[in-house]
Amino acid sequence: MTLHAASREALSFAEARLDEVLGDAGADPSAVGEELLSVVGLLTREIGLRRAVSDGSSDPEARKRLVRSLLEGKVSDPSLRVLDAVVGNRWSSSRELVDGIEALGQTALLTGAEKGGKLDTVEDELFRIARILDTEPELERALSDKTAPADAKRTLIRNLVADKVDPITAVLVEQVVVRPRGRSVASGVDRLVELAAARSQRSVAYVKSATELTGEQRERLAAKLGQLYERSIALHVEFDPSIGAGLVVRVGDEVIDGSAAGRLDALRRQLTG
Repeated sequence: MTLHAASREALSFAEARLDEVLGDAGADPSAVGEELLSVVGLLTREIGLRRAVSDGSSDPEARKRLVRSLLEGKVSDPSLRVLDAVVGNRWSSSRELVDGIEALGQTALLTGAEKGGKLDTVEDELFRIARILDTEPELERALSDKTAPADAKRTLIRNLVADKVDPITAVLVEQVVVRPRGRSVASGVDRLVELAAARSQRSVAYVKSATELTGEQRERLAAKLGQLYERSIALHVEFDPSIGAGLVVRVGDEVIDGSAAGRLDALRRQLTG
């Protein structure tokens, strides 16, 4: 997420408040995350309200009172405290304010997964869903269709993941579907994979393998990539016989193509260059 300077400063302040709120005894990070994402939905629908709470020329306390008058009793006190921090600061645009609340909601949900000991599970489920979308172009198109009603897309993704993944995974994916922000749904879910890995201070390596890798082979590959990139690596492997043999590894924007298909393509380029 790219933000302008004022929005970055506002988001940093709100993140600190979120950390403070989630550190309180009895705070439920997952509930806070869901509530913040529900506010994203409200602000997306209500243009006038979105403009009012992001108007940097108005009184910050008035903006806080407005939000509390609408949401008190509908969301929890921890969520209201986070929203106080959001609307009490100056943002570069109303869109970036909403983007910021969305980021805070996602962080709260991943914090809930971490505290519940299921962050790795959520990360893996997100990866699997992204790969399904990669291999089902019609499904990806349906979910990315900007003209389709949000409720229809929400129903479609719920039917795909219902009772098959952790509730936190389901909420995160649904948010990407209803608010894709100009990216494909698969790439949006992959971004969540990277956010989940970052909570464990790891980078993500996306691996395509021509054969199924054993647990030992995965461990060795992760260790070698960790040495290469000098940081811990979260390995996500996809079985893809179409590459012929070997592996294709992507870490960030860098691709290591050790597949037969990749070597043949390289040879063709040399012969036609």
